[in-house]
Amino acid sequence: MLLTKILAGFAAGSALLAGFVASRPSAFHVERSIDVAAPPERVAAHVNDFHAWTAWSPYEKKDPGMKRTYSGAPSGRGASYAWQGNAEVGEGRMTIERTSATETRLRLEFLKPFATTNAVTYTFTPAAGGTRVTWGMDGEAGFVTKAFHLFFDMDALVGKDFEQGLAALKTASETTASTARAETTAR
Repeated sequence: MLLTKILAGFAAGSALLAGFVASRPSAFHVERSIDVAAPPERVAAHVNDFHAWTAWSPYEKKDPGMKRTYSGAPSGRGASYAWQGNAEVGEGRMTIERTSATETRLRLEFLKPFATTNAVTYTFTPAAGGTRVTWGMDGEAGFVTKAFHLFFDMDALVGKDFEQGLAALKTASETTASTARAETTAR
């Protein structure tokens, strides 16, 4: 009799938790921005060429020994980058689906530690003295992801990586911009 009551209580609690998890938002969005003292095309060049990501991507720093594979176009639309890394970066693939003077859109596919696909967007908005760069990511949240979000704030987890990456992208873009200005002045 007592065991039946315990099992019934456990089942009711599990049903309530499952109902709560199911009621959580089915999508997420993470976004960060930074101002860069370089023209939009110079900043976009660092994003549109996956070979340049070693200079600024925060995930490259988390596993410098990860295996990288480049395919498709050398840069821009159709360029693809796959990686296999440690537990911190996992395994996946990115493909540039669309690029313009003001935006680059990627398809981000994680294979490990769990399979999911997200949309990543970089926008390059001309601003006083340079460019306002915004890095955003959108994804769908299935039941397991919704449960994960109960304990881990996706915005806080990924947002700090975006902030570090944008700071490094700023440095890389501004260094390239100052070198280009110096070369132009020397001519």
